[in-house]
Amino acid sequence: MYSVLLPYAALGALSLTFAKPVELHVRDVTPVSSSELASFAPYTQFARAAYCPTDSLQNWSCGEACEANSDFEVSLVGGDGNDVQIYFVGYSPSLGAVVVAHEGTDPTQLESDLTDVDIPLAPLSSTLFPGISSDVQVHTGFQDEHALTADAILAEVKSLMSSKGTSKIVAVGHSLGGALAEIDTIFFRLNIPSATISAMTYGTPRVGNPAWASLVDSSNVNFKRIDNMKDLIPIVPGRSLGYQHPAGEIHILSPGDAVSCPGDEDATDADCQIEYVPNIFDGNIIDHLGPYEGIYIGTIFCT
Repeated sequence: MYSVLLPYAALGALSLTFAKPVELHVRDVTPVSSSELASFAPYTQFARAAYCPTDSLQNWSCGEACEANSDFEVSLVGGDGNDVQIYFVGYSPSLGAVVVAHEGTDPTQLESDLTDVDIPLAPLSSTLFPGISSDVQVHTGFQDEHALTADAILAEVKSLMSSKGTSKIVAVGHSLGGALAEIDTIFFRLNIPSATISAMTYGTPRVGNPAWASLVDSSNVNFKRIDNMKDLIPIVPGRSLGYQHPAGEIHILSPGDAVSCPGDEDATDADCQIEYVPNIFDGNIIDHLGPYEGIYIGTIFCT
């Protein structure tokens, strides 16, 4: 591991004379309607299901999370929840899409790991991500975890797309699982370029550097990352360490009240995550678990 400490750049003083006062443009957030918030529920329940034991996922009998997507046809389940995060792949007739879901991890452990000053960024694997510039860098641990299951998941996704006659893929995940789903978007785009790809992530930490964020933004992926109230996980690792989120933030301010934040990371509007939770000491790790419009996500909520 190596240190990636990157101090904030100092801004030089400007001695310019303007003919008239300059107005700083603050990007406006957009309220998210109640109907749009309600439409997220199936994806939230898939992210919740990824925390459930593999035997219950194989039978799609994981309680409320499975019942909420009762028509889902699971075809591949893997991982052990320890060395390899649990994951599942299947087909949702309701969504008309192949769904890939990844398990998250203990939020207190994740907070500890991601606030460490020695957090390595590294270029993407040239084997799994051929042709991507070495300027694009992601968290080494996230990339290594993704690589453990990438080939098996890709093969199953391609098989299902063929057998079900769909071009749609949806990647979902919460916490670390959200980071893996974010990496999935580029992995699927490179390997299945004709696919229509969406991702819904919850409480996702920053995954990569600004070049990574730009790559996600330009990859024709319908990407949404949902932050809940004072959750501190989405603001780590710090931007001072070279990390940046891609666009697509939806910030839940309170149950039933959420805003869509513009740009990669909106540091100008008080309703967006990095202003709402300016540092980890102002955050609340409990908000990482939810509620995401009435749905809590985590191992203890797999019932």
